[in-house]
Amino acid sequence: MSTKSPENLIPAEEASKPFLVAALYHFVNFPRFEGFREPLEAICRENGIRGTLLLAHEGINGTIAGSDAGIAAVLDHLRAQPEFSGLIHKESRASAQPFLRLKVRLKKEIVTMGVTDIDPQRDAGTYVDPAEWNDLISDPDTIVIDTRNDYEVAIGTFREAIDPKTKSFREFPEWVRAHPELKDKTKIAMFCTGGIRCEKASAFMKKEGFGEVYHLKGGILKYLEDVPEEQSLWEGQCFVFDERVSVGHGLDEGDLKLCRACRHPLSPEDLAAPSYEAGVSCPQCFDVRSEEDRARFRERERQIALAKKRGERHLGE
Repeated sequence: MSTKSPENLIPAEEASKPFLVAALYHFVNFPRFEGFREPLEAICRENGIRGTLLLAHEGINGTIAGSDAGIAAVLDHLRAQPEFSGLIHKESRASAQPFLRLKVRLKKEIVTMGVTDIDPQRDAGTYVDPAEWNDLISDPDTIVIDTRNDYEVAIGTFREAIDPKTKSFREFPEWVRAHPELKDKTKIAMFCTGGIRCEKASAFMKKEGFGEVYHLKGGILKYLEDVPEEQSLWEGQCFVFDERVSVGHGLDEGDLKLCRACRHPLSPEDLAAPSYEAGVSCPQCFDVRSEEDRARFRERERQIALAKKRGERHLGE
């Protein structure tokens, strides 16, 4: 069975939720990634696992959910590979299966930055444990950068962190190069949801000539798990890429919903807005979608409702 370190202990109040969610990534030279896809997908299906796993030359990345035994079987299979023997994962619980299907995909990068001449395995910045993160980001000589996309930052971030306002991670290198004043600060501290983006971003920034570059070990998820709320410098909720939409301190499920038209997280205020129509539009996308788009989304919602009446699940749900 997979071993659980203290890093993966779940609060008692969460333990009763039936689905175990495992977030994982591992940068490693993995030239045989194409041939590994089918056996990995097979063991996931055998164990009733859903979620997304990405494989590339640079390693593996993904989040999966299922029963405790099913997740353990997949993790055991991964750690049995010499490339992933040191793989570390993070666990949380969900009251319902947070993924609709299983996807195991081959990619050029396990997190897409579009910069090919960096090696996070070799060149990443210095890890900072959650227990030490508050001291680092409270230092006036530290500049704190949120490496996530704008819609993620909008629902929660660390106090006084810089938001690059990127639509995708591909925009991050251009943003860094457009802000040479960042080098005026002694220390750069970066963070992201689970650690993968800021690890790659730290390797990029070191390549760009930044000296002291740090990133939060285990990402926001590990911080919210480990740091007591009364000591936390985190404000808001943390967006997660599954049907839970967001989590808060202790990795409790948040209260946000997802717009099925644009996939943006929605607050209670968004849900009350005149432009919100379930599955069709929200304040984030109403002005950028056409009436033809909304008609198409309404038809999809109608087909989903009909499938539910038949006791089926529509693929577009």
